[in-house]
Order: sequence, then C-alpha cells, then structure tokens
Amino acid sequence: MALPITVAVTGLHRGDNPQPGASVARSLRRLIPEIRIVGLSYDPLESALYSHDIDRVDSVYLLPFPMKGAGALLDRISYIQEKEKIEILIPCLDSELSNFLTIYPELKRQGIAALLPSRVALERRAKEHLSDFCQSHGFSGPKTLAANDAVTLARCAIEIGYPVYVKGKYYEAWLVHTEVDLIEKYDHIARIWGVPVLVQEALFGDEFDFLGLADDAGEIVGHCVIRKLLRTATGKGFGGIVVNDPEIVRGAQHIIKALHWRGPFEIEFLKVPGGPHMLFEINPRFPAWVDFPSQIGCNLPVRLFEMLLGRNPTKLKTCDAGQMFIRHSVDLVGDIAELAKLSSDGEYRAGSLAQKMEVSK
Repeated sequence: MALPITVAVTGLHRGDNPQPGASVARSLRRLIPEIRIVGLSYDPLESALYSHDIDRVDSVYLLPFPMKGAGALLDRISYIQEKEKIEILIPCLDSELSNFLTIYPELKRQGIAALLPSRVALERRAKEHLSDFCQSHGFSGPKTLAANDAVTLARCAIEIGYPVYVKGKYYEAWLVHTEVDLIEKYDHIARIWGVPVLVQEALFGDEFDFLGLADDAGEIVGHCVIRKLLRTATGKGFGGIVVNDPEIVRGAQHIIKALHWRGPFEIEFLKVPGGPHMLFEINPRFPAWVDFPSQIGCNLPVRLFEMLLGRNPTKLKTCDAGQMFIRHSVDLVGDIAELAKLSSDGEYRAGSLAQKMEVSK
C-alpha cells in the first residue's frame, strides 16, 4: 500500500485576519482524505494548529520569522525534511515568498516540489510597483506612493489628498483622514512589516476578487470570481458571492500573461460607480476564501497538488453566479501542554500529547 503524500502548508491562523493555510488544508482533505499535512508556523498561537477538524495538521513545526533570512529558513526546513519527508510545499504568506524563492533550488534537491512565481514577477506585482504596472499595461488603478519615513509619507498623502489608505508592504491597510492618524499608522506598520510604507488614493465602490491558478506557461487552469459582501475593519472579505463578469476575467488573463505568472494568485479589483474596473492588488498566493470554491467543485489546491505530482487532473467545475459564502467562527479546544511543547521544542506531532494524557489517566 502506497504511503500518503506529505504536504507542508504555512499561514494557519483563522482569526479576524485570516490566513490561507487552513483553507488550503481543508481543500486538500476534501478530495484526498489520506493526505499528511505538516503545519509550518511562525507563531505557536496560530489557531488551526489546534484544530481536530478537516483543516487539522498531522505535525507542527515553528519557522524562524522571515526577517531572519533565507539561510535560517533553509536550516530549519532541512531539519524538518529529515523527519517528515515533505513532497509538496504550499507557501501561503506574502512575506515568506522571497526567502522560499532563494532556497527553492536546494529544497528541490531535497525532494520538495512547489509552484512558485519568478522573482521578477513577484517584484513587479508588489504594492509599491503596482502603479507602474498599471501604467505599463493600460489598467486603471488608485494612485499609490511609497516612502521610507513618516515625513515623506505625509507629503505623499498631501499630494494625493485626504482621506488616504496607509498600507504595509505585505499586510494591513488603514483609512486615515489626518496627518496625525497617518503618522500613527505609519509607525505601527513600519514596526511590524518594515518599509516602505504606502499611501494610496481612497476610492470607494464594489470590491471584486479573482482567485486563480496558473501553470508553468502562464495559462489560468481554473478560477473563481466573487464580489465581497462582508468586510472587516481592515478590508478582509468575510462573505462573498460568485459573479459572472467577462471584463474581470479578461483583465485577469491579461495580467497573468503580462507577469508570466505561475502558481496560485488573487487579483483584487475595485469598481467605482460609473467607472471601469480598477486594479487594486495582486496577491501571490491562495486567498483565505479558497475553500469556498473547493466546496462547489473548483478545488484549486487539489489541482496544484496534481500538477506538482504529474497526475491526471480532476475536472474543475465552473463556479455558478449567485453561490455565496459567509465565514463562520468556532472555538477550538486544545490543551496547554500542546502550546507548551510547541513553544519550548518548536515542534510536536498532533495527537501524541492527547494520547499520552489519556494513558496517564
């Protein structure tokens, strides 16, 4: 009997600022229940580490924070690989991709497969370069400027005109109306995510997200388009409805071809009343809502799994307009011994502590 394939997934927090990893795990287990999933985490309190549901992980390992550099990441992954024999890696966080690109040749030598964008493509779609990309390829987009200090960013905000969004290079976006608010948010974002910090023209309208997966040739093999119905204070989608919008599909296809993109992605568009669809962001990974289309027949994480293993692809259904999702929060039950072991040892095998505690009763 063949051993189950082992897949490593990052980004396992499912709180008010949800990460994609748990949704990727759920999607994989929907069609491949025997799969082994290794959770790679930067924080011992990432919620999905303690799930016993369909998004559960079989083993957990802490990683060094991305700011520690590619060398520290390679050392840690090499250690994990000796124990787990990972065959597929699915990174789910923007901030880690640069380091994974640096070490991928060595990971491939160790038997780990991934579908990653080129470094050029990753940089060209970065938030600080998005205005240049829009101008080069005929897209409308909000005016965006970047700065490495608060004084310069304040001047950029005056040039654009308040209110503006203050955004981190990787995450976070805050609507501010005054320079005092701008400097406060600049300090917060720069401390957590580093510089540059961006200031962006505040436009208001309907938000649309295009989730897709591109192959090595830059062809989109499957997609789902939604309009956001519910949003958090930071703009995260907590509910969405599938739409049929050929203009968005054509725009996404053009963007992916122009970038020569490969791998998962999410493109965010904004439609101001009476205006065109504006390119808002290009995210270089699956979004946190990727399990929604997986439940209606468009399972893109499984298609990625099949592509990396050279397997015959499972048919992807078209996501019909009108189907919708609303995110649902639940309380997970764990034991402080799990958190203690992960915090002290940097790893644990899911279920092992529970079994020991049961035996000791």
